[in-house]
Amino acid sequence: MSYYDIDAILTDAEKVPCKFELDIPELGYLDNNPSQPLKSGTTIGLPLWLAELLALANRAPSSADEDAKSFVSLNMPASLSSEVMSALKADPRAVPLRDQSHNFYGLGTRMLDLFEEKEMCAILRRTFVTRAADIALHAGKAGATDDMGVGAGEEFLRGLEEWERKLFKKSHDGAKGTKEWMEGVKKH
Repeated sequence: MSYYDIDAILTDAEKVPCKFELDIPELGYLDNNPSQPLKSGTTIGLPLWLAELLALANRAPSSADEDAKSFVSLNMPASLSSEVMSALKADPRAVPLRDQSHNFYGLGTRMLDLFEEKEMCAILRRTFVTRAADIALHAGKAGATDDMGVGAGEEFLRGLEEWERKLFKKSHDGAKGTKEWMEGVKKH
């Protein structure tokens, strides 16, 4: 992944729910309470890059508490909730992933780096493979013309997240290139 990859930057900016494990003075404004410290147990959505740093950083153990704990504990974002996973498990085609997150698979990949969720990994893999077949089918139909699926396929394209849109574009370009090559072969 490139440092300048806009999709990676947007994925890092996704908000994830974090529960603070200690009181922090001067940060009450994050919870709309500027005159108070941020209380332990408060849940706030933080950008993924910051939440990951705070969750992985350990604070020094105190004499009363022998184990070093992290500043925050991460929770799964709503776009990867058990309800969404259940819907994807039932029918991956029925869930418009772009409504969940513009970078759904990127966010899922990053969260799987932090959490060991084998079932979620299997669901995301199955979802991508199932939806990729539909994407290739729609892109092939659009590749027969030059319009990238404008018209009837607009609703289909609207539900695709960024990885799927890239896959659609590459499939469309491939189908269009194959059509042009076949026309060139027929002429000779």
